[in-house]
Amino acid sequence: MGKHSARAPQAPQATSGGRTEEAPEVPGAREAVRTAERPLGGEDDGPSGRPEPVVRSAPRGPAIGWGVIGRQGGRSGTSGSSGASGSAGASGASRPAGRSRTGGARPKAARVPEPRRGSGGRGDAPGGGAHRAAGGRGRAVTGVAAAVVTAVLAVFVAGQVEDGTESRAQAQTPDARNGAGAASRSDSRPTPRPPAAPVTYEQKMAKKYPLDQRMPASGEFMTVGGHDKAPGKGEVLRYRVDVEKGLPLDGGLFATAVHRTLNDDRSWGHGGTRTFERVSSGRADFVVTLASPATTAKWCAKSDLDITVDNVSCDSAATDRVMINAYRWAQGAETYGDRMYEYRQMLINHEVGHRLGHNHESCGKAGAPAPVMMQQTKFLTTDGVTCKPNAWPFPK
Repeated sequence: MGKHSARAPQAPQATSGGRTEEAPEVPGAREAVRTAERPLGGEDDGPSGRPEPVVRSAPRGPAIGWGVIGRQGGRSGTSGSSGASGSAGASGASRPAGRSRTGGARPKAARVPEPRRGSGGRGDAPGGGAHRAAGGRGRAVTGVAAAVVTAVLAVFVAGQVEDGTESRAQAQTPDARNGAGAASRSDSRPTPRPPAAPVTYEQKMAKKYPLDQRMPASGEFMTVGGHDKAPGKGEVLRYRVDVEKGLPLDGGLFATAVHRTLNDDRSWGHGGTRTFERVSSGRADFVVTLASPATTAKWCAKSDLDITVDNVSCDSAATDRVMINAYRWAQGAETYGDRMYEYRQMLINHEVGHRLGHNHESCGKAGAPAPVMMQQTKFLTTDGVTCKPNAWPFPK
């Protein structure tokens, strides 16, 4: 019996087509069979001292899929042993090799477990016990693996749910802030003001600007850049605009005021007799200069004019400069009060009038517009006759 158990030739499996095919081998089955056929020492050995043959389940049939168990039954049936084994070999696969000697009922086929590497101690059964123990361990490992996979999936799903909840909470946070807290924030915040409209030329010309008449003077000039074409007809007079450095006044506004005033039809170009062009380089017939009181006095003195008593402007005829006193440009005069726009127009027309050859005049009729060449910064009354303020040589 031991020899038959140690080496059992393989029996072919019959197929429905008449050909013989080997059933596919289940991985690990050969090792399981060899482990089961290994001699077991100890109390379970037979009377002769040799191990009893392992009782294996017979295959249920020649169908493919029963694997190694079916093949091992075929090997036992075709061995060259005598007696019952020999007759089984003669009949091929007709007698299952796993049938017991006592002729008992054929046991049910067991699953082929992973091979057991141990030697089978006292508690192991002679054959089927090893297979059952190995099968139990396989099912335990499978169960543990399934539990691990389930746990991992549970953690992943829980994380996804938590992330989704947090994302929804974050998405709803701005809405909550804009909803419940909007009223309180709007109450504490000042109402935004609409952007202020740009200040117009007329508005700039109508306001006073702070300036100390004793301010220090740099004595240096800066030319206002740009070019303004002569808009009218007649003789073209070219002029340049300079502003003393360090003055806290708008030089661009001053240059615009000079050009608009001189080219107004009420000014010295009335009736198309002449027109004025502003240049910033090249030849200029005269230079309209905005300067501090000290610098103005210095340039007026070059033409033997003393302006320090009344702090006024002048045309320095000995030079090319028409001097406009910055203090008067910024603050005006008592004779004009708050009528700054008209006073500035009068100041330009009066001093340029000197450059064009006009001298001082007096009030000729009470209540009439004062001549533009009257010293209106100082007074509006001459010889008991009082005139009204007037900025133009040819008023309408």
